[in-house]
Amino acid sequence: MSLENDWSEWLSFFFGQCGDYRTPYDYKMFQEEAIKIEEELFDEYAYNADQVMELAGLSVATAVAKTYPLFDMTRRKNVLVCCGPGTNGGDGLVCARHLKLFGYEPSVFYPKQSNKPLFKSLTKQCQEMEIPFLSFLPDAQLITDSYNLVVDALFGFNFKPPVRPEFVEVLEKLKKIHVPLCSVDVPSGWDIENGDPEGLQPEFLISLTAPKKCAKLFKGKYHWLGA
Repeated sequence: MSLENDWSEWLSFFFGQCGDYRTPYDYKMFQEEAIKIEEELFDEYAYNADQVMELAGLSVATAVAKTYPLFDMTRRKNVLVCCGPGTNGGDGLVCARHLKLFGYEPSVFYPKQSNKPLFKSLTKQCQEMEIPFLSFLPDAQLITDSYNLVVDALFGFNFKPPVRPEFVEVLEKLKKIHVPLCSVDVPSGWDIENGDPEGLQPEFLISLTAPKKCAKLFKGKYHWLGA
């Protein structure tokens, strides 16, 4: 059975691991705690970066598919995945690959690509699945006209303001789009504990492992908790 044709049963199984937290979730994680948990996964539980990134990206893709099903797509099946240079960007690449398997048509904007072997492999996997990589980010109106939603996988819990100059224009464009913006773990550009009231305001947020402190300021419709 093809995932593209019928994956609802698989989604139901996976959602034992990925839950919907649209109602308030009491615990919010500080940045130091998030870093410590990741270190424990690697040092004490012998997970590697490949495993953690694969679980995270799959969680994101599954939550996106559950929230924005294919039958609701109005701009063909097009979605845009914006990836940054770090771990959050790697989660985005994994997400794009799984969205393709689910029947969506993802495109990737990955302006500052990492030279690390893991990230090169993730990029190669997407390319082999004929997922297009954009050489530039279109303006907000063209994004709105061309895509059903945008996945924001630019910066994660290790981010500390200010935004690097090469990403300032990217975030300004994403602020102006009129399709759902789906942020991975932390809306890009936000301080992990204090947020950013003038920054991105996503409709969808998937917190990985546990909501970060800034999640208390999230005002969108859909808050998911993923692996």
